[in-house]
Amino acid sequence: MTVSVLLADDQPLLSLGLRLVLEAQPDITVVGEAGNGAQAVTMTRALRPDVVLMDVRMPVLDGIEATREIVGSGSPARILMLTTFDLDEYVYAALRAGASGFLLKDVPPAELITAIHAVVGGHAVVAPAVTRRLLDVALPHLPGKPTGDERRERLTERERQVLTLVARGLSNQEIGAELHLSEATVKAHVGRLLSKLELRDRVQIVVYAYENGLAPRTA
Repeated sequence: MTVSVLLADDQPLLSLGLRLVLEAQPDITVVGEAGNGAQAVTMTRALRPDVVLMDVRMPVLDGIEATREIVGSGSPARILMLTTFDLDEYVYAALRAGASGFLLKDVPPAELITAIHAVVGGHAVVAPAVTRRLLDVALPHLPGKPTGDERRERLTERERQVLTLVARGLSNQEIGAELHLSEATVKAHVGRLLSKLELRDRVQIVVYAYENGLAPRTA
């Protein structure tokens, strides 16, 4: 299966570098390059890429609003935000907009390729350690009180435990060790969480947990 990728960045040199890395892969093709968020929305609609590598800061329409429009349109495209840690103030908004994860702009080529394949497979690409750091910065302002969302009533006690550990940034393997479950069983629980909570991916599980008071707070 060939994965189609749309590049959305207003820095031509960065886009060229990404294109060279991606087109060196036999199973990835770059279908287009957008120079701003508005173009990214239009080109996603026309080209139907599997993945959009989306810069956060772009002219005309920023990456967050572009992501919101793409996800809101019902597009199945997965959005990977290109970011740096000095853009932490945008993290929560991007998660809410429907981004499937974050990549640093200096991500090693091998990790970039792995991330693209991961999101195509329905996974988030924010590594556990990065998730914890992002949560420390982006989510402390949330109230941490239940919002009355009835979806959480669908969860079993075990599913709530898994949700809490996902929100802490633990991988499936780490959750399995914590709860004495196999990695396959944890993966099944995560799948049921996505279904019951009507969420797109693991990143949105984290956001949901914090918004609904189902995760431990950072400082």
